[in-house]
Amino acid sequence: MLRANAFDKEGFLLELADWNHDVAAQIAASENLKLSAAHWEIIDLLRDYYRAYDSSPAMRALVKYCALNLGPEKGKSIYLMSLFPGSPAKLGSKISGLPKPDNCL
Repeated sequence: MLRANAFDKEGFLLELADWNHDVAAQIAASENLKLSAAHWEIIDLLRDYYRAYDSSPAMRALVKYCALNLGPEKGKSIYLMSLFPGSPAKLGSKISGLPKPDNCL
């Protein structure tokens, strides 16, 4: 468990290096989510995207990246919304220990 001051006011980690699977589960629990294998697949993909582009993806980029890497059935907004309700790019990035995507409010 990380201390409360490890997060910004919206619950995003301040330091990428503080992230691990336990931290992801802690953040997910604070959002009333229990992580499944399907969640972890997207979390890993988000972290790969961040390593490749040095930014968190916006929704459109996330959908395209999922389709490219996981296939067309997972590269759909509706699929991502089923895993990360509300704003999949924002919530997925938060749980993945990444910064908030630039265009998310």
